[in-house]
Amino acid sequence: MSKIQKFSTEIGGKELLVETGHFAKQAGGACTVQYGETVVLATAVMSETLREGIDYFPLLVDFEERLYAAGKIKGSRFIKREGRPSDEAILTSRMVDRSIRPLFDERLRHDVQVVLTVLSFDQENDSDIISLVAASGALSISNIPWYGPLAAVRVGQINGEWVLNPTYAAREKSVLDMVVAGTDEKIIMLEAGASQVSEEVALEAVKFGQKHLGKIIKLISDIQSKVGTPKHVIDLGELSDEEKAKQEILEKKVNEFCQERIRKVYEFTGKRDQAEALIKLKDELEEILKKDSEVTKEMRETGVKMVDKIYETESRRMVLEDSRRADGRGLEEIRPLSCEVGLLPRTHGSGLFNRGETQVLSVVTLGSPGDEQLLDTMEESGKKRFMHHYNFPGFSTGEVSPIRSIGRREIGHGALVEKAILPVLPAKEKFPYTIRVVSEVLSSNGSTSQASCCGSSLALMDAGVPIIAPVAGIAMGLITDEKNPKNRKLLTDIQGVEDHNGDMDFKVAGTRNGITAIQMDVKLHGITMDVIDEALQGAKKARIKILDVMEAVIPSPRAELSKYAPRITTLHINPELIREVIGKGGETINKIIDECGGADVTKIDIEEDGQIYITSTNAAMAQKAQTRIENITKEIMPGEVYDGVVLQIQKDRNSGMEIGAIVELTPGKDGMVHISEFANERIRNVSDVVKVGQKIKVKVIEVDKERGRVSLSVKALGEKSDLDIPDSAIQRGGFDRGGNGGFKPRGDSRFSRDGRPRGPQRPRPISHGKNQVGGSYQNF
Repeated sequence: MSKIQKFSTEIGGKELLVETGHFAKQAGGACTVQYGETVVLATAVMSETLREGIDYFPLLVDFEERLYAAGKIKGSRFIKREGRPSDEAILTSRMVDRSIRPLFDERLRHDVQVVLTVLSFDQENDSDIISLVAASGALSISNIPWYGPLAAVRVGQINGEWVLNPTYAAREKSVLDMVVAGTDEKIIMLEAGASQVSEEVALEAVKFGQKHLGKIIKLISDIQSKVGTPKHVIDLGELSDEEKAKQEILEKKVNEFCQERIRKVYEFTGKRDQAEALIKLKDELEEILKKDSEVTKEMRETGVKMVDKIYETESRRMVLEDSRRADGRGLEEIRPLSCEVGLLPRTHGSGLFNRGETQVLSVVTLGSPGDEQLLDTMEESGKKRFMHHYNFPGFSTGEVSPIRSIGRREIGHGALVEKAILPVLPAKEKFPYTIRVVSEVLSSNGSTSQASCCGSSLALMDAGVPIIAPVAGIAMGLITDEKNPKNRKLLTDIQGVEDHNGDMDFKVAGTRNGITAIQMDVKLHGITMDVIDEALQGAKKARIKILDVMEAVIPSPRAELSKYAPRITTLHINPELIREVIGKGGETINKIIDECGGADVTKIDIEEDGQIYITSTNAAMAQKAQTRIENITKEIMPGEVYDGVVLQIQKDRNSGMEIGAIVELTPGKDGMVHISEFANERIRNVSDVVKVGQKIKVKVIEVDKERGRVSLSVKALGEKSDLDIPDSAIQRGGFDRGGNGGFKPRGDSRFSRDGRPRGPQRPRPISHGKNQVGGSYQNF
């Protein structure tokens, strides 16, 4: 039985604690990593047999959120168990995968699975960095062949000061949120969101992060030396002498056939043209090998597959030796660019971005604040007002592919664009709309995520969203000589073959003023700081060129929203009056929606601070709804004059004699005209002067806020009174009517039926549901 052992070091002022031998003892490697009070269990397992018939390394990384880690129970009334992974869980899985994958031998065909389970979450320390360290630890001490360890840290900058592994609260204040993974010599993975920071700041962030990786790597190396198990020796397909001889014969024949022909393939610059030429070349080779008596059927099949490798090798040779790329471009040359906006007649905004054979259509939809996405995951609880969704159908690459639920790639690319666009969006106070952008990849030949950044910016400006500045993105690539790593070439705007066959995919998005998002993956065991610097500077040059093309089509956001987009009217009320606007069971607010057209005023959203958003398609009806709400929440003041409506004739509860009239001043606001306040003379009965439903002009003479009573008068208006009092209503003798001179508004719970105050009462909290504060109210 393995012994429980603990190892620790200090990172960013906190203890990083690694424990082995406690959990998951049948896994190939397992450890827990604790930082603060966030704890992640990492396990690594490799299958005993290799998977036949595949040409890639089958690595699977799963990040498992557990609600119990944060002390939560799922909000659904019917399903309490964790379901499909959240977007955040998928993004963490992808980030760990991108970090650890380059350190495996790509020839490995055994399934490897790394599972990261969050056991405890302290609401301060993000579990993604801890998961990366835990995965590195589990793989290092396992029997799985892996060229680690690696380490990861998060870097922020607050008021010009670098912060290591900032908490969630600190990240809100930071202009940069960067994850740096690698060794103390090379960087393997970068992921960053930023508020238009310069390339120099981004580079310094990488340097700051790398400076702190060494301590974590040393910790994991020490753990590996003490508790690690010997690595399995995997059969990577070593050939026997006889097989090697056959292989050499086959390679010679295939190379001789392809040497000149493969270069002719590159005379075509289009992706489809090259693919068709390659198919033709393979068919010719197969016919020749069929006639060769030295070549068996198995050798012939292998020989045909070798053509793809020769094709890729030639593309690398062209870059390194000729500084020429697969489509004939120079190393820094961007493919032809074009843009369009306003393509779709009924959408709120649309933009089409073309870069070479890559084409993306982005479409904007504007909604009310009530359309915000509700977040209820292990790490997040709240709302999200901006969403970007990315779709990648099979036809975009000329392939047949079933359209089912979205995959990890689509979620990852959508989130990257979302991260890039978010810093330039207007604040909710300025633009209260919920914003959804969908990017449809219509044609793909590399860097569709960065094309989606460009398309999204175009669509947002077409929709009239007042973004700070348009965002453009570019992907930088790298080709390195395997025999001489110092011989390397950087590529601007990589296409499909350069992404698949290259050594780096370095995506950078931003505005003219700076970077808003970075995502970098490599297929090497890391890259040096000078490569990162060159890539950042090259991306900046390309980004400015792309922005020039975009701004030539639409230089700034449109001044007006689409006529089909909803309009939002905002107003603020005293939070204590929210209940009066909502009404019992939502009665008042639904009545307002009904009276204002129903379909015209679609939603009324109320925030807890008293902010109200009226969403409508008709400006007149929106104004009517606003006026109704203002009337409901208006504070009645002495001296004000109202055109009111008589609601009822009030009688004394003891004698039954009429003592006044209840008059509605505004919806939900009542007062009483005492019988003595109708005329200077005494009148016999109130019903002799006014009738229920009659409109009369009244003046407020007293407001008793403590008792909730409003006293009204007709006679105080003097000549301005519009009430005609017949002589027959006048009481010529003396009388004593008794009763009160004021009246509480109807429905006020602070008063009993006889008008006496019940004493102070605390307002009742409004529960979530139809009648909720901060909710959305819609007429059904």
